[in-house]
This record gives sequence, C-alpha cells and structure tokens, in this order.
Amino acid sequence: MENKKRTYSLWGLLTVAALVVCVAQVGSARAEEIARPSNQGDPGAAATMAGHAKAGAKIFATNCLPCHGAQGKGGIPNPGSSDGTVPPLNPIDKTMVSKDAKVFAYNIDLFIQNGSTPEGPDPAIKMPAWGATKLLSQQQIADVIAYVIRLNHAK
Repeated sequence: MENKKRTYSLWGLLTVAALVVCVAQVGSARAEEIARPSNQGDPGAAATMAGHAKAGAKIFATNCLPCHGAQGKGGIPNPGSSDGTVPPLNPIDKTMVSKDAKVFAYNIDLFIQNGSTPEGPDPAIKMPAWGATKLLSQQQIADVIAYVIRLNHAK
C-alpha cells in the first residue's frame, strides 16, 4: 500500500508539472498573438504572387505614405484612436514578421486586402480595403507587400 501512495504522489506531481508547462505555453502563445485587421476577410491572390519592391515603393508613395509616413516610419496623428497615431510599417508590428516570406506576405496582405479600423472611440483615419474594393490590383498589392518586407529586412 505504501508504494501505491508514492506512485500516485509521483503521478500527481508529474500531472501538475505537465499542466504548468501547458499553461505557460498557452500564455506565451497569447502574448505573441499575431496582429490582424479589424475588418474580416480572406487574403487575396497577392499573398502568393511575386511582388517587385521598386514598383511597390511608387505605389506606396502615392497611396500609403499619407497615412504611414515616408518609408512607413509612421508618426502620423490619428485622433480618436487608442494610441493617437497610425501604426508604422517600418518597423512593422513584430508579431507579423516571419522568416518565412510567404507567412510575412500573408500577414501584410490581410491588412491591405481588407483594411482595418484602429481601436478607439472614433479614429479619424481608417485603413481602406485596397483589395476588396479593387482600389489596387492584386499585382499592385503584391508589389507593396514586397516593398514593406524590404523596408523591414533592410535593418
């Protein structure tokens, strides 16, 4: 009977240890939740297309620079949003960055395709759904994705 108690006690300790490890892993996964746009929608074809950063720089200058600043450095005021500014793209939110270029492109594409409304009571600036509304073609979006990725790898 004595050995049985020790076995159960050891088993109980192992179970508790396993639970602690699982909770720690879930907690750290939540801390690193990947940024996603507030607007729902699927990625577009651009997420899997080859983009050209040079062409993307021109498209960015025309369409993205007014809100995200030169070279995506940010600092543009956005009254009514939680943090009061438009998010920078250089550096981009670290949870979106991936060594896998396809994953990185997918993360950026979701925002460009579907747009996003920042948190806050009444943000003055909201990101348009460039792809869903066909304001940009899928190739243009792929080019902008390539440019944003280049900005973030040029460190």
